[in-house]
Amino acid sequence: MTRVLITGFAPFGGESVNPSWQAASLVAAEPPAGLTVTAVELPCVFGESVDTLRDAVRVSAPDLVLCLGQAGGRPGVTVERVAVNLDDARIPDNKGRQPIDEPVVPGGPAAYFSSLPVKACVAAVREAGVPAAVSLTAGTFVCNHVAYGLGHLIATELPYVRGGFVHVPRAPEQVTDGTAPALEPTTVARGLRALLRTAATTPAGQDLKVTEGAIH
Repeated sequence: MTRVLITGFAPFGGESVNPSWQAASLVAAEPPAGLTVTAVELPCVFGESVDTLRDAVRVSAPDLVLCLGQAGGRPGVTVERVAVNLDDARIPDNKGRQPIDEPVVPGGPAAYFSSLPVKACVAAVREAGVPAAVSLTAGTFVCNHVAYGLGHLIATELPYVRGGFVHVPRAPEQVTDGTAPALEPTTVARGLRALLRTAATTPAGQDLKVTEGAIH
């Protein structure tokens, strides 16, 4: 039985919900066969989010970690390929912190690549009938902060754990004028279950050899 830790964020920026936590909760409530899934909500706060993630990893002892975040404006589930060692907050976090041009980990590498089979994960989400794509930027807000923090945790303390970060669209209840992309959390959760099955069964270091790059 593969042990999975899945995380989502608390609401931020004046929102009342965060679809990343909604989806994480749904996956944990109905996990894929062969997986045990623990869901933990992270604060949308620089520093504290990674501390909470580290504590959750220690308690749940996962084989696989999937961190989720909200990406307003994106129409589908986007699997992040890389996280950079940079905090550059356009808006304050939930405790008013707004770091500008600061490293996530002083002295750490410039970036960490996801240890998930990102292309295979995207293919699995699409096969589940959910729009998905590879993303080459997790931004520079708390989502990237956690994605990089997870990569650093795996690289320095947990070499046998695999993990990565996924952005999900806004929930329909957040898009009141209907002009921005949105997906029901239940739909997102269906795609994430397929993603987790694929991540758990794909050997480390292997992925699909398909085009998922970007020109700009």
